[in-house]
Amino acid sequence: MKTGTKDKAEGSFHEAKGKIKEVTGKLTGKPNLEVAGKNEEVTGKIQKKVGQVKTVLGK
Repeated sequence: MKTGTKDKAEGSFHEAKGKIKEVTGKLTGKPNLEVAGKNEEVTGKIQKKVGQVKTVLGK
């Protein structure tokens, strides 16, 4: 698997995992889990964009 494709897949995974943590934190009243989820979601979005750039550049 090319690194761009791998980064996009991993980014999507982290984005989804972060959203689940965020919602779980909201439902259980745990602000630390909610913040951790938001951070992971943003990290996933960034990783996905990096993968898109790598794909365009052919790396």
